[in-house]
Amino acid sequence: MTDRSALNRHRSEEPLLAADGIGVQRDGRWLLQDVDLAIAANQTVTLIGPNGAGKTTLVKTLLGLVRPTKGAVRRARGLSIGYVPQRLEIDRVLPLTVARLMTATARKHRDQVAAALAETGTDRLIDAPVQTLSGGEFRRVLLARALLREPQILVLDEPVQGVDFAGEAALYQLIADIRNRRGCGVLMVSHDLHVVMATTDRVVCLNRHVCCHGAPADISHHPEYLRLFGPKAADSYAVYEHRHDHRHELRGDVIPLRQAGNGDARRERVSDDAG
Repeated sequence: MTDRSALNRHRSEEPLLAADGIGVQRDGRWLLQDVDLAIAANQTVTLIGPNGAGKTTLVKTLLGLVRPTKGAVRRARGLSIGYVPQRLEIDRVLPLTVARLMTATARKHRDQVAAALAETGTDRLIDAPVQTLSGGEFRRVLLARALLREPQILVLDEPVQGVDFAGEAALYQLIADIRNRRGCGVLMVSHDLHVVMATTDRVVCLNRHVCCHGAPADISHHPEYLRLFGPKAADSYAVYEHRHDHRHELRGDVIPLRQAGNGDARRERVSDDAG
């Protein structure tokens, strides 16, 4: 593994990947409008939002798979991106080992594959059939596969999908350890609107445009949270509180909220079925 941490930290002020005023239109409808987003080295950005908010469209635009209708994507010269998809369907009758999956799109020596798997704690599974892996093991193998690219940025789409709570906490800790060790940037996509990885530096709430953004409020000392989940899990999670100055109509129109008597905009609590 190449240690880019010192170089990345030196350049941490400059974004490795950025969206500048991105807009994507399809069939006369705006899927994204005026989206600004930047990820620097050694930084974790978590992208959240309800279903249909445009998160996948934004990720595909950042990866160069979708051309923006307006705005631009900026990438550092020679940027290497490791991508973990939300879903990867594999036919259960296909004879595929972990080692074959790891090298399906790039030639790598077995020792390189073993080293990447060891970084995610799955090196013992190198010859195991993919179909026999648990949900947590499969997510770790996909993460190891992304690490084979020696990425400066990891793009993780729902990295804890299909994993139980204990597994989620362990995966979040693993991602934080990888970021700290490698100094890479991390863009994480989550459908959970309120609970995010505690080491997230910035949360961006998307609903076709950027509704709000900021740092997650740490809850590691909240007695009720500690009672429910224990102190170890509290090190991996945090709560993000949304403060919006607008609401979304069912058609997608953005309606400004009226100003309250004290001059502050009303606070809107986002729910999972927000439109």
